[in-house]
Amino acid sequence: MSDVRKGADAGPPIARRVMLSMLAAGAAGLVTAPYIQGGWEKALGAVSQNDPTGLSGLLPNPSGFRYFSVAGSVPHKDGTNYRLSIDGLVDRPATYTLDDLRAMPQSHIVGDVECTDGWRVPKTPFAGVPLSHLLAVAGVRPEGKAIRFTCFDGVYSESLTLDQARRPDVLIALKMLEEPITHEHGGPVRLYVAPMFFYKSAKWLSGITVTDQVIPGYWEEYGYDVDGWLEGADRSV
Repeated sequence: MSDVRKGADAGPPIARRVMLSMLAAGAAGLVTAPYIQGGWEKALGAVSQNDPTGLSGLLPNPSGFRYFSVAGSVPHKDGTNYRLSIDGLVDRPATYTLDDLRAMPQSHIVGDVECTDGWRVPKTPFAGVPLSHLLAVAGVRPEGKAIRFTCFDGVYSESLTLDQARRPDVLIALKMLEEPITHEHGGPVRLYVAPMFFYKSAKWLSGITVTDQVIPGYWEEYGYDVDGWLEGADRSV
């Protein structure tokens, strides 16, 4: 009898301990979630840069972003070694450091990030130098009609017409989500073309060349639209 009673009396404390443990675990999860998410994003970014199949882009990510690189590996750049050149059909070609870009007039844009694969992250804040400002400083020659963008991954490229490049919602982006752009997101500097699909927003940007005609970018060579407008985008700005 005493053994049975002891077993019955032992039930509630055990249940309470289990419940308290679950609550503690839940609280710990809330506290550590940002760190776990950040670590997971970095892991996805690292995997994607060594994944020629692109299958890593199918892995879930709490932030909604997916990662894909067309290069086998991408070198890391920071304030000590990052450079952005602007050349081609301009009067004043130049090369800028990260500090140079940070010292220029900055613009802030909140736009949707949308990929042709179907994923979308709405109302994403970006900040950086309006591309129109860099083009004005460089002095585009009359024969300049388009822009070719190249990247320090050594593979990727993109293009815009000159009119598209001068839009106020096209940035040489230095920040995303109110923070400096990470390597995984294409930092320290990437292109952001708000009214177009995200493949137009070249990551790891290193070169801006003014040309006399549109030169199709990496994905356009595989059949993507050269003018990758989002549905409903205002094309007249």
